[in-house]
Amino acid sequence: MIASSFRDCQAWRAEGLPLSTSSNEACKMYDAILTQYVTWRNDETLGGIEGCISAVKSADPDFVMGHVISTGLELVGTGSSVLLNERLASAVKRTVELGQIQQDITTRERLHVRAMEHFSKGSFPKACDVWEEILVEHPTDLLALKFAHDGFFYLGAQTQMRDSVARVLPHWKPHMPLYSYLKGLYSFGLLETHFYDQAEKMAKEGLALTPEDAWCVHSVAHVHEMKAEVEKGLKFMESTEKDWAGCDMLACHNYWHWALYFIEKGEYDAALNIFDSQVSALNKASGAMLDTVDACSLLYRLELEGVCVKDCWRELQQLTEPHTDDHVLLFNDLHFLMSSLGAKESGGAAQSQRLLEGLWERANVPEENYQHQLAGSVGLPMCQALLEYDQGNYSRAVELLQPIRYRMSEIGGSDAQRDVFNLLLIHAAMKSGVTHHQKLARCLLVEREAAKPNSPLTDRLIQRAHVLTMPAI
Repeated sequence: MIASSFRDCQAWRAEGLPLSTSSNEACKMYDAILTQYVTWRNDETLGGIEGCISAVKSADPDFVMGHVISTGLELVGTGSSVLLNERLASAVKRTVELGQIQQDITTRERLHVRAMEHFSKGSFPKACDVWEEILVEHPTDLLALKFAHDGFFYLGAQTQMRDSVARVLPHWKPHMPLYSYLKGLYSFGLLETHFYDQAEKMAKEGLALTPEDAWCVHSVAHVHEMKAEVEKGLKFMESTEKDWAGCDMLACHNYWHWALYFIEKGEYDAALNIFDSQVSALNKASGAMLDTVDACSLLYRLELEGVCVKDCWRELQQLTEPHTDDHVLLFNDLHFLMSSLGAKESGGAAQSQRLLEGLWERANVPEENYQHQLAGSVGLPMCQALLEYDQGNYSRAVELLQPIRYRMSEIGGSDAQRDVFNLLLIHAAMKSGVTHHQKLARCLLVEREAAKPNSPLTDRLIQRAHVLTMPAI
C-alpha cells in the first residue's frame, strides 16, 4: 500500500462521503484502516491496523469515524465481550458520547455510531438495518457495506448478505478505490445462496483485477468444496498460495479450506500437516477468532473420521479457555466446546461445564442480545448434542440435533463451516443403538449425495452406514 494514495478530507468530500474532521492525516489513516480491513492484510509499513488506529487518534482524538472504525473492528472481531472487557465497553461509551455531543457531524456518521452501539449490545439485526439505511443514501460507503456483510454472516442471513452487495454494485465504478474487492463480497453471497457458477465467475473477475484478493480466492475455494471438486480445489489453492499467503487475517482460513479437500479425499496425514504447519501456527500467532474456530473445526472433523488428535486438543484448549465466558457468538461457543471436550482429560471438563452454565445464564436473561435470545432454542441444544456425543450418548445427540437441523444456519457462519454439525448428526445417527436413527443416517446421506454428488467423504459414510444396517446372518 502506498500511504500517499490514501484519501484526505477533500477526497472524501469529493466522493460524497465527507468526514467530520479538519485533519488530513486522520482522514488518510481512516482510509488506511478501511483498506486493511477490506483486503484482510495488515500492512506492517503502516504499523498494521493497530498502528493506524493509534495514528488516527493522535491526529484527531475526537474524530468520530476514527472511533467508529476502531471500536467497530474490535466488536466484529468477536474476540472480546463488552460485558467483560472494561476497555472495550469504555470505547463504545466514548464513541456514543462523541456522536451525541458533536452537533456538526453528518447524518451518515450519526447512523454509523448508532449501528455500532446496536452491535455492541448484541443486537445484530438492528445494526444491519442501520448499515443498510446508510447504504440506501450512500451506496459507496464501504465501511457500512463491509460491517453489514459481517453482520449478516454472523446471523446466517445468506440472502441478505448477497442482496446487500447486489444493490450497491451499479453505483461502483472501476476507478474507485477498492472497487475489485466488491466482486469477492458479492461472490460470497452468491455461493452461500447456491449460485455456484455465478459465484465462481464473479470471484475470477475479481482475481483478474487483483490476484492477491484473498476473499475472492476464498470464494472459489468454497465453490470447489461445495461441488466436491477436490482436485480442482487442491490445484487452485496451490497455484494461488503465493498471492494470498501474505493476507495475515485470512491466510489461516484459506489453509483450512485446503485441509478440507484432503479430509474429503481421506488423506488425513496431509490435512494434519496443514493443521500443524499453517492453521495451528497462524492461530497461535494471531489469536483471532476466525483462526481459532478453524483450528477447532479441523480437529473435530478429523476426530469424526477416526483420527487421534488428543495432543492437539490440549494445546488448542489453552487458547480457547480465556474466551469461555465471552458468549459473543454461539458459533464461537460451539467451537470452544469442541476444544474443551477434546481436552477433557487435561482441564477441559471444567471449561465445558463453565461454558454451558454461562450460556444458560445468558439465555435466561437475553435482553436485546440476539445470540443470547437464540441460545435456548438452538445454541444450547447444539452444545448439549456435542456433549452427549462425546459421552457416547449417540441417540440423545440425534434427538437434540434432528429437530433443529434446519435452524442451524441461524448460528451464523458459512455452509462449509456449519457442515461439521451435519456430519455430527450423521455420525451420531450411525452410532446410535436405535434402528430408526440408523435408517435416518442413510436418509441423510442420500440427501447429502443429492446436494453434493461425487463426494468421496459421503461415499465412505454411505459404505459404513450400509454395513451398519445390513441384517445379521
